[in-house]
Amino acid sequence: MTPAPRFPRSLRRPKPITPQAGQESVWDYPRPPRVEQRPERIVVKLGGEVIVDTTDAVRVLETSHPPVYYLPMDAFATGVLVSVGGTSFCEFKGEAHYFDVVAGGVVAARAAWTYPEPTRGFEALGTRVALYPSQMDSCEIGGEHVSTQAGDFYGGWITSQIVGPFKGGPGTSGW
Repeated sequence: MTPAPRFPRSLRRPKPITPQAGQESVWDYPRPPRVEQRPERIVVKLGGEVIVDTTDAVRVLETSHPPVYYLPMDAFATGVLVSVGGTSFCEFKGEAHYFDVVAGGVVAARAAWTYPEPTRGFEALGTRVALYPSQMDSCEIGGEHVSTQAGDFYGGWITSQIVGPFKGGPGTSGW
């Protein structure tokens, strides 16, 4: 009998953490991703200033990723989002455009993005902006401070309600 092939550790699906009551596992999120309206209050600070405070958020849920929150563009303080060149492409959402986030004398380079012409199923993102929480002073969901997703590619928002393990850190690119 021939033994089963062994895949490099980075290509093996990790063992999901079992969620407790009131928690969600990112391994139960769908692929392709789903957009979901959220009512919690979202507060983001940069440079010691509140740059957005809203209860009108949506989040994108995708297998192995912490949720990414998209906030209404018009909820941001005037002058905070400064459009910059360059784009990237998501196989699900389409072409992303980037912003520097500027407040209180701090410039967080390319720390926000939007999909101005999202693909079908992601239309709710067309007037919204996502942020890398790692580049902000703080991000809160319902008063809870967000932890940041490892790595510099994804912008997931991690709270006590979300369990992984999470894609993004070293050795997870093959998941």
